[in-house]
Amino acid sequence: MMKSTDDDPLVGDSGQKSNDYHLKIWHKSASKDVKLNIEATQDTSNAAKKTSCLRWLLFLLLTPLGAAGTALLWYYQGAYYGLLGVYGSLVLLLLVKPGFRWFYIAAVTTPRDTIALIAYIRVMLFVKRQERKNLNVGDIFEANVAQYPDKLAIVSETQQWTFRQLNEHANRVANVFHSHGYKKGDVVGLLMENRCEFVATWLGLSKLGVITPLINTNLRGPSLQHSIKVGNCTALIYSVGYRAAVMDIARDLPAHVALYQFNDSVHSPEVTDGLTQGLAQQLNPLLDAAAKDKVAAGATRADHQDKLVYIYTSGTTGLPKAAVITHSRYFFIAAGIHYTLGFRDNDVFYTPLPLYHTAGGVMSIGQALLFGSTVVIRKKFSASGYFEDCARFNCTVSQYIGEMARYILATPDAPHDRQHRVRMVFGNGLRPQIWTRFVERFKIAKVGEFYGATEGNANIMNNDSTVGAIGFVSRILPQIYPISVIRADPHTGEPIRNKKGLCELCGVQEPGVFIGKIVKGNPCREFLGYVDTKASSKKVVHDVFCKGDMAFISGDLLVADERGYLYFKDRTGDTFRWKGENVSTSEVEAQLSNLVGYKDTIVYGVSIPQTEGRAGMAAIYDPTREVNVATLGSQLAATLPNYARPIFLRFLRRIDLTGTFKLRKVELQQQSFNPAASEDELHYLQPNGNYAPLTQAIYESIQRNEMRF
Repeated sequence: MMKSTDDDPLVGDSGQKSNDYHLKIWHKSASKDVKLNIEATQDTSNAAKKTSCLRWLLFLLLTPLGAAGTALLWYYQGAYYGLLGVYGSLVLLLLVKPGFRWFYIAAVTTPRDTIALIAYIRVMLFVKRQERKNLNVGDIFEANVAQYPDKLAIVSETQQWTFRQLNEHANRVANVFHSHGYKKGDVVGLLMENRCEFVATWLGLSKLGVITPLINTNLRGPSLQHSIKVGNCTALIYSVGYRAAVMDIARDLPAHVALYQFNDSVHSPEVTDGLTQGLAQQLNPLLDAAAKDKVAAGATRADHQDKLVYIYTSGTTGLPKAAVITHSRYFFIAAGIHYTLGFRDNDVFYTPLPLYHTAGGVMSIGQALLFGSTVVIRKKFSASGYFEDCARFNCTVSQYIGEMARYILATPDAPHDRQHRVRMVFGNGLRPQIWTRFVERFKIAKVGEFYGATEGNANIMNNDSTVGAIGFVSRILPQIYPISVIRADPHTGEPIRNKKGLCELCGVQEPGVFIGKIVKGNPCREFLGYVDTKASSKKVVHDVFCKGDMAFISGDLLVADERGYLYFKDRTGDTFRWKGENVSTSEVEAQLSNLVGYKDTIVYGVSIPQTEGRAGMAAIYDPTREVNVATLGSQLAATLPNYARPIFLRFLRRIDLTGTFKLRKVELQQQSFNPAASEDELHYLQPNGNYAPLTQAIYESIQRNEMRF
């Protein structure tokens, strides 16, 4: 790929096997530099070839000698010495090929792999047992209700619901919608903040076989409308706090989408905006009048393989996509983390994460529904209140995302930092730079870092608290859990194929794209994808290691060390992560371009020192400065969720296109938001939602971590 800087390679060929030559020609370099690059790579390649050949030659020589020696021992000394000869010969051969190092790696990773294997077997037995009995999530939950009717199931700052109360509300929801004609296979969306009724609502709908898309509460305008449409919703339940957002798009929704408004105890039940206009129905009186003891006899129950909920995820292209979660997959996700990390049924879990995402809504809430544990939720995350809540509610396991961990660590020291009962934290994105400080300050015995995609099957966990690792691949028996890191273009994420048209595994410390083999019918290997089958096909790569096989491709770059531990490297494509959410640049570009009069716009992620993820930055081609920055902040707030709004703006005086007339992104990312790197006008997003000029003084303040975003 051609680069524009003096230090970047003009031509590079690094996608070959380790025993191939690597050619690097450097821009504006002397010819002797080119020669040195070729010779150094050639020497390394030749050395690797010679070592491999010597090992194979020695292996071939020792094999017949070992066999002959063993036969002689067996013949003259008997079976006992013959077996010793067999054992000794095998050890000798293995020391030659694969070598002593393999034995060392096997020895140090066997305990880790054994624990994971036992957990994997338990998960598969659990899921298969439910499959054999054709049980759904509601069936297992009702069994827990019968066993622990008065035990607290879900607790928040303002609510404490027992398993009986949760079930009764779920039954009311089921009976209301059954009486309104909803049946198995129908789709009813849910837009509600973290509260007990959120769980009870989708759980009640599942008792009818109704599928519930769990809609991100940050969405507004076109994004919210799209989420309702792409989920094929026939109805939407929303809480009164999101009334304005729903009413803004109500008349643009398909005519068949019925709206149900749920009022909480804080708002007056007389709130009727939208109700008096005939756009929505009041749900509360319907629930009060419905039966709570059991679901109506005429309702059809869901089967084990039926769809349960849709969870929205923003991938590498377009608007939010609805990922399919079946009852079977819900079992696998919740049970997978339960057994792998050693959760206990009597644990009390704490999650301030939104329940419309997999992490909070499946991994944590699943511990209550499937295993009878108590889960403490919070409407909005509070860094200073995190361990205070854990101490207050006697939590033993708490959940995080990397961004949260950094915020918590930044709070002043407090007595509850160590005066709690939390024995384990689990989540994803805990940076290696703060990992040790976090566990030492808050006295955490174990960290369970995991990695996975809602729609994917490439899910891994770090089960032994190895700092920075997001999981591992067994070096002894990698076939048991077929996940891999393959060579790929770091910019596009496209797999790099060999002469046979197949993918190649990455070596140790070689970055590559993470994939998971697809096996239909296997709950841990099946790829359910999205509601949109076209979007699903983009996440599947064919002819991976042999013709005809398939794998889910994550779009993330990982790197593996010698022991098989995996570490997150970066994201490929046009997606970056900010505030715990995936931001699709194409969606932001489309919305922003509409607001600035369809000018050329490019959105990308930039790094801020000591800040998790990448902040959004938008470059707008506006040489005559026509865009009104004063109103742009409020316009973006009405159009995009807060995590997707660009933190930085750059107004380009000139535009740089590729040979295919695409805006260049790499150079803009390299220059980032440094005013000294260009003559363009820069702005940054203030806490009040408005943009202000980004001066060199402001830039230096950001670099010193004196400003938080």
